[in-house]
Amino acid sequence: MNANTSRQHPAEWDQEAQLLSQTARDLPTGRHQFHKERLMAQIHEQAQNQQVQREERTVMTGMAAPQKARRFRLPRPAITLPAMAAALSAVVIAGVVAVGGDGSGVRDSGVATGPVLTTDVGTASAKGVPQLLDQISLAAAEGDHPTVKPGQYIYIESVLADTFVKTVNDKSSLASHELHRRQIWDSPDGVKGWLIDPAVNDSPEGETLSLPDEQGNTPKAHLGSPSYDYLTKLTTDPDELLAKIYKETKGQGNTPDQQAFTTVGDLLAESYPPAELYPALFEAAAKIPGVVVVDDAVDAAGRHGVAVARLDETSGAREEWIFDKKTHVYLGMRSVQVEKRSENGVVMKPGTVNFTMAIKNRAVVDGMKQTPSQAG
Repeated sequence: MNANTSRQHPAEWDQEAQLLSQTARDLPTGRHQFHKERLMAQIHEQAQNQQVQREERTVMTGMAAPQKARRFRLPRPAITLPAMAAALSAVVIAGVVAVGGDGSGVRDSGVATGPVLTTDVGTASAKGVPQLLDQISLAAAEGDHPTVKPGQYIYIESVLADTFVKTVNDKSSLASHELHRRQIWDSPDGVKGWLIDPAVNDSPEGETLSLPDEQGNTPKAHLGSPSYDYLTKLTTDPDELLAKIYKETKGQGNTPDQQAFTTVGDLLAESYPPAELYPALFEAAAKIPGVVVVDDAVDAAGRHGVAVARLDETSGAREEWIFDKKTHVYLGMRSVQVEKRSENGVVMKPGTVNFTMAIKNRAVVDGMKQTPSQAG
C-alpha cells in the first residue's frame, strides 16, 4: 500500500569544534554525516529542555547527559549550509571526505564517487503558488493513505545522491556520491526501526535504529525527528501548525522562514504524515514568505515535475519539492545552487545539484525489513 507523502546551532562551541576538526577528515562522509546529525539532534533536544526549564522557572541542580538522535535522518547536503559560527565550522566540513592516497574516489562506505552533479536551473515565479499548493493539498487528501497500526512498520524506499567537497593531497574540489538506494523501516511509535543505506551503514545488511540507544536513552520525538504517533497529535489547523513550526525551530537554520520551509520539506521527504495532517502541511507552506513555483525540476530518478521551492539567500541554494505535473503526487526533493558561492577555495556554481532524492516506494508493512512485494 503506497502513500505519496518526505537544524539549531549554538553560539559557543569552540572546544567541540576543535575536536571535530581533528577527526573530520578521518571519517567516510556517510559516517561523518551521521555523527553530525546526531550532534544536531543533541543540540536541539538540549535547547528544548532548556526552554522548558526557563518557562517553568525550574532550578536544576545538575545536567543530564545529552540524548542521542532518534534516527539516522535523511542526509542533508552539508556543503549547502552557510558559514555559521566558527564553532560549527568543523561540522559543516561533514561534506569533506578523505579518499585513499591512490585517488580511487571510492568511499569507505562503498558508495562510489563521480563528477559534480549539475542541472538546468528552472525558472522560478511567485505566480500561481497558492493555486498549485491547493491542487497538491487536494491530491494529498484524496490519495490512498492507510493508518499505521501497532506492530506495523512504515517503509520508505528512496534513491539519492549528493555533491560534496573531496580533498586529495590537501587539494579540494567538488565531486558527487553516485545515486544509491536507501531503505528505512520505522515503527509508529518510533522506538523500533532499521536502515539500509550504503552511505551510512558499515554492513550491507544495514543496522538497527531501535531504541533505547547504547546509553539507555529513548529520546522523545519532535518536529526535527518525528514518529508517526507524534505526527498524529499535531494540529491540522494550518495557522496553528505553522506557528508551532516557527516556535519550535527558533534559532535554527539561516532565517526563520527558510527553516520553516525546510522543516515542512523534511516531513514530506522521509516521514509518514497522517491523512489529516498531510494537506495541512501544504496549506501551511503556502503561508511561508518567499515560496515560489519552478516550472521544471527533475528528481533523482529522472522524473520531471513541477516544484514548490524557496531560495535560501544565505547559501544561494534553492530547496525544491518536486511533484508530478498531472497527478500532483510527491516525487522527491533536491537542493540546487542558484547563486554562486565560494568557501574555503571551493566554488559552488549555479546549476550544481547539492542533494537530490526520489521516493520510489512508501508503504505500511507488517514486519521489520519486510518490503511491499514480500507482503503481497
